[in-house]
Amino acid sequence: MPVNYRIKTADEIPSINGIQIFTGQASIKNSGRDDLTLMVLAPGCTVGAVFTQNRFCAAPVHLCKQHLYSGSEIRALVINTGNANAGTGSEGRERALAVCEAAAAQIGCETGQVLPFSTGVILEPLPHQKIIDALPHVRPVHWTDAARAIMTTDTVPKAAGSEAGIGEHHTVRAAGIAKGAGMICPNMATMLGFIATDAKIAQPVLQLLTQEIADLSFNCITVDGDTSTNDSFVVIATGQSGQSEIDNIADPRYAELKSLLAPLALELAQAIVRDGEGAGKFITVRVEGAQSRDEARQVAYAVAHSPLVKTAFSASDPNLGRILAAVGYAGIADLNVDHVRLWLGDVLVAEHGGRAADYREADGQSVMREAEITVRIHLARGSETAEIYTCDLTHDYVSINADYRS
Repeated sequence: MPVNYRIKTADEIPSINGIQIFTGQASIKNSGRDDLTLMVLAPGCTVGAVFTQNRFCAAPVHLCKQHLYSGSEIRALVINTGNANAGTGSEGRERALAVCEAAAAQIGCETGQVLPFSTGVILEPLPHQKIIDALPHVRPVHWTDAARAIMTTDTVPKAAGSEAGIGEHHTVRAAGIAKGAGMICPNMATMLGFIATDAKIAQPVLQLLTQEIADLSFNCITVDGDTSTNDSFVVIATGQSGQSEIDNIADPRYAELKSLLAPLALELAQAIVRDGEGAGKFITVRVEGAQSRDEARQVAYAVAHSPLVKTAFSASDPNLGRILAAVGYAGIADLNVDHVRLWLGDVLVAEHGGRAADYREADGQSVMREAEITVRIHLARGSETAEIYTCDLTHDYVSINADYRS
């Protein structure tokens, strides 16, 4: 089960005017549960999105970029699980386009106004006819139902919601869902994430906001260091809160909206790590005293990606030299290791190039037994910081991924 994660109830997730959600069974993997989601957007919605940096990106990612960058007003999203439609060449794109055509005909819009998303097994043809046949039979549902419908190896649905005052006399609501448990590493981290808000924001400004939010959330997590072919994060603004449009980043409401959406995205991103395949511990790696945020992230990821570090956490083994080794090979050529300090929780482990004088292994062992652990590293090179979130690496991770296609 996920580390310290509570599944949200439907009444904790607000409905967002301007978006309708439907799910149904396409039986792509004969799962016996809903595996198809349709989101229908009212006219006037704007959409921002960021996608995987994997060069072998999936067919639906190609189509999403094409449809978004054409400037068309997006009217629908179609999401299937059970098949990633990745590594499928031109035929995969044709099948994804056929799904878009069917959805467009159903809701009365143009094919280029539909965004397709897929997640599941790579290198297998998309059974697009199953999706097309299932679309007319989808039924209206709540966000929490959609969170279940987009799951693959997830053990729990991931949904979140919030609201806040934006500008004068306006309450803005936001709701989101995400899926992911393995093949998680930016950029992006196999995840899908969708957030909708009833704020009104111009598309170019929303695109910038989406990128900024992703960098503070979904691009700060790693489970296994593998960047998926299908990663996508989408923010939808329906504009139905009653406020006037945010059309530039200097508008004070831009920062207010970011303060609403960024924590929601981070909650969803951390939920993915908490539900990491086989995870037993949730680990925050915080690097301080770096010359730049990129440098801090570079060191944090070296630690968070290390199989030796992650297996030590799994065993509650304070073999903390593994963390120092990861800091050392992170790629900072002029790092002065005598200035580096390392804490495990509140316990100072290393300083002056070696083990801290007061460190006792029993203290480290006590922290390692906890379900949530913070590793703090100070580089003494500057004032920049970064946090990366990861989990331990267990036998269950190997079993889940060895049996994934069974």
